[in-house]
Amino acid sequence: MHSILKKHFGFDEFLPLQKDIIENVISGNDTLVLLPTGGGKSLCYQLPAMLLPGITLVVSPLISLMKDQVSGLEDNDISAAYLNSSLGVREERSVKERLKNGEIKLLYVAPERLLKDGFMDFLRTLPVSLLAVDEAHCISEWGHDFRPEYRKISLVRGLFPEVPVIALTATATLKVRGDIVRQLAFHDYKQFCGSFDRKNLHYAIRPKQNSYDEILNYIEDHAGQSGIIYCHSRASADRIAKDLLSDGISACVYHAGLPQKEREKNQKLFMTGSVQVVTATIAFGMGIDKSNVRFVIHHDLPKNIEGYYQETGRAGRDGKPAECILFFSYHDKMKHEFFISKKTDPDQIRIAEQQLETMVTYCTANFCRRKMLLQYFGEKYPNENCGMCDVCLNFSPAVRTSIKW
Repeated sequence: MHSILKKHFGFDEFLPLQKDIIENVISGNDTLVLLPTGGGKSLCYQLPAMLLPGITLVVSPLISLMKDQVSGLEDNDISAAYLNSSLGVREERSVKERLKNGEIKLLYVAPERLLKDGFMDFLRTLPVSLLAVDEAHCISEWGHDFRPEYRKISLVRGLFPEVPVIALTATATLKVRGDIVRQLAFHDYKQFCGSFDRKNLHYAIRPKQNSYDEILNYIEDHAGQSGIIYCHSRASADRIAKDLLSDGISACVYHAGLPQKEREKNQKLFMTGSVQVVTATIAFGMGIDKSNVRFVIHHDLPKNIEGYYQETGRAGRDGKPAECILFFSYHDKMKHEFFISKKTDPDQIRIAEQQLETMVTYCTANFCRRKMLLQYFGEKYPNENCGMCDVCLNFSPAVRTSIKW
């Protein structure tokens, strides 16, 4: 394990919990992994893939995420490939031939691929040794990014009943964790849960008044520092990027409405530090491994705590101080309520309303932001004052010491 860690991944030591997780996986046990952003989840199935005899099948939700993962593995001299809609017929045929010839150790697929005609029959011919479910919260209707296609992963489990499954996520409440275990038919499994406390992140909520001017002043005061500005809509992301550029700030935009080549170009500009700021919708960030993001600003109210936590987790991955600022308004809450009202599934409406109300509570309660976040994910924060949020830095006897979600 240590020689592979050094040779292929370039690390001398494992991060907390990684070694125990990997040992559990290669022992053939089902494994549920909850590690915060930057906690090294990918290594927990990539390294076992090198030790197990057959193929590790990885279900992943985003094409861009798969490409980044496969590219990184190939750079580390690990044979990997993906099958998704970005491949042409000839490229897909080539990948399948390499799989049949035993030339690939990790295969990334989108959940939609599992439903494609004939794909399950093809999988049946492969020596699958491990099934990894990345962003596993997507399997739960209580997860912040529920995807019905993820429910079909249970079919793969049925194809390979003796193959261990590792499910990984950075954001899962107790209810979501239970749903993951049920949907994937875990048995005799172990759960590994890292701390959700990102000690280097400062959390702050500000009223959404003259928000653009505040953002501009903040960026000017933090010249040369990389940051992400999350927006609810593509139009908002476009507008803020345009305004920043006109005000002399090096910025680009990222959302699903852009052509793929432009998205890739803008992501590369931000990752390499060629631009200081990216304005983006939630389409940006999953799998982004930029260590020196110094601030994450939410220009608009997120839909739920899970999404907010995951997005703020892209700040300060190098362990140095970083700021997470959210601009709150009840007008944004009303926008979300309008979109919720357009849903047709009563259960989805109920879940979305509860998640939104919890998000509003987080923004408006006179209570330690860090303690609220940790409590939401089932973790207790031992200190009375975290010293790293707007509430605690303005601490007074009026600050509440308990809250019930």
